[in-house]
Amino acid sequence: MVGAGGAGFPTYVKLGAKAGTVIINAAECEPLLHKDKEMMRAFSAELVAGLRLAMAEVGAKEGVVGIKAKYEDVIATLEKEAGPDIRIHPLRDYYPTGDEFTLVYEVTGRVIPPGGLPKDVDCLVQNVETLVNVARGKPVTKKYLSVVGAVKKPVTIAAPIGTPFRDCLKMAGGATIKNYGALTGGCMMGKLVASLDEPVTKTTGALIVLPDDHCLLTAYRRDSKSRDRIGRSACDQCSFCTEYCPRYLLGHPIEPHKAMRSLGLVFNRRPQVVGTVYCCECNICSLWACPESLDPRDACIKGKIEAREQGWKWQGVPRRVHPAIQGRCIPVKRLMQRLSLTQFKNVGPLIDKSPESPRLEILLKQHIGAPATPTVSVGQVVREGDVIANVAPDALGVPIHASADGRVAEITESKITIER
Repeated sequence: MVGAGGAGFPTYVKLGAKAGTVIINAAECEPLLHKDKEMMRAFSAELVAGLRLAMAEVGAKEGVVGIKAKYEDVIATLEKEAGPDIRIHPLRDYYPTGDEFTLVYEVTGRVIPPGGLPKDVDCLVQNVETLVNVARGKPVTKKYLSVVGAVKKPVTIAAPIGTPFRDCLKMAGGATIKNYGALTGGCMMGKLVASLDEPVTKTTGALIVLPDDHCLLTAYRRDSKSRDRIGRSACDQCSFCTEYCPRYLLGHPIEPHKAMRSLGLVFNRRPQVVGTVYCCECNICSLWACPESLDPRDACIKGKIEAREQGWKWQGVPRRVHPAIQGRCIPVKRLMQRLSLTQFKNVGPLIDKSPESPRLEILLKQHIGAPATPTVSVGQVVREGDVIANVAPDALGVPIHASADGRVAEITESKITIER
């Protein structure tokens, strides 16, 4: 198993640590997404069981569910399952509560140090779907995801891993418009879908369909050279990007406006970009804060790469938490208005039906760690749950399993195709 959201860190590594508190990240703060809420409503007993297993594994005495306060019905359901060792922590409806650094601060008041991990403050953070998978104790062959936006019927589905996005879209009744594009993962931190033939992976959380001329698609399609050129000429160093940065507000040495300043520098860039290694890429700076619609996040990402390549390391003492941190939280409702998302239905009920694609393309690298090596051959008949690829015993990674019964039709360097 790997983390079912974000980068997909192998779960066995996380559970190999020790922590006094295990926090369920049920914030789900990306606009339009409802997958975690729907899973909590449908699988509350499994979620709490998975939390208790994780607590036992890391030696935790306390479990916490960080969930939006507005989900009163889900909270009531979870409270029936929880005991004295598990508490519910209601969260305000703002972005990016789901960032684990922000979540840990909201739940415990502790600040994870720059470059650190939750374990550095005696915490472990796991997301909803990961803990449901832990409770089930079986190979992960299906992925829950929201299919939302410009679709006829927004839904949450469980799709076999390897299902093409095209078939996931059909589960939502198809698009409501003729010309459209799509994002996967989220509006703020997702990525552009190049083709609806791309497959669902262990970390896919959403398919968001948008009109082809939507502002988000325009932003994601802008090439890097254009971002640099426009940023060099237009950034007036107002520093709004920094003032709204959630990691800066926690006292971390990340200042996106300095990364923008570095675009115009040839020499001595180190002071401007060394702090970018602590950027969480939440995209607040680019999609919310910048009054000129520039792209500080892109500048920070480039700075992170450069700093690591040059071996530049920040040396200093973290600032205190900013006194205005609570006042600079971004309400999701306001964020949806800013991103022109209020035109779409903000729902996504879980349906008891999965895509039945005739071909499943299962990627050999779906998460952090080493890619898996095929252990099957073309023509071999496999059953759902069979190991079809694995990693070396000393490598960071997890096995890949067949997500449906079928026959191995093709094996390449990057994927295994199963025909059902």
